[in-house]
Amino acid sequence: MSLYAVIETGGKQYQVRPGDVLQVERLDKTPEGAISFDRVLLVSKEGQIKVGTPILNGAKVLGKFVKEVKGEKLIAFKYKRRKNYRRKVGHRQKYDLVKIESVDF
Repeated sequence: MSLYAVIETGGKQYQVRPGDVLQVERLDKTPEGAISFDRVLLVSKEGQIKVGTPILNGAKVLGKFVKEVKGEKLIAFKYKRRKNYRRKVGHRQKYDLVKIESVDF
């Protein structure tokens, strides 16, 4: 069964299928861990494609929170020649892992 959807979250778009594990920007989580993505841009089921303008009304992707992870470290470095000025700052973005349960439309 070729069921997939394109969702938007955190300013990015993801193509998801039931059973996928997705790394997304941090989300507001419910205590039981259920997450609902309402901004569904496209749904494809067995070759039939429905495209939203820009989102599909009534379409929803349901997922379950798995765990919180950190991305790789990014380095910001400032330097001024001949002034003995050097600043090195690292940053690790936090992400949520979400397992996609179902695509409803």
